[in-house]
Amino acid sequence: MKIVVNDVKTGHSFQKEVEKNRESLLLGKKIGAELDGGIVGLEGYKLVIAGGSDKDGTPMRSDIAGQKKTSAVIGRGCGARGLAKGARLKKRVCGNTISQNIVQVNARIKEYGSKPLAELGFVAKAKEKKEAKEGEAAGAGAKKEKKK
Repeated sequence: MKIVVNDVKTGHSFQKEVEKNRESLLLGKKIGAELDGGIVGLEGYKLVIAGGSDKDGTPMRSDIAGQKKTSAVIGRGCGARGLAKGARLKKRVCGNTISQNIVQVNARIKEYGSKPLAELGFVAKAKEKKEAKEGEAAGAGAKKEKKK
């Protein structure tokens, strides 16, 4: 299971894998529940569960009780993107409780510990520039054309 931790102050997110023996500490917790940051190596930090997704990529919603997967008519929020004002949509979503099927848990930092994140090994990666990606894509296309 993975935990994606969001640093509210800087806006950066960090992804960490939870050890198999510590996954049981997360099972049964609901969206909005607090947990100790020691689960992912953030000693002294307090985290709040903000959401997650299951093995099929189905998002968790805080307004659906339990661990079940269900179809719900939703108008906004998690699972409904790009809807016009007042429009509603029937989507498949998961409940608000973490189960064995959940593979990713999203959390945000509520209370910071004594050590900074950089000291604990949580360093933000630099974003790649669009120009570099476009240059690589153009170079790859030119190589394909030469082979023909």
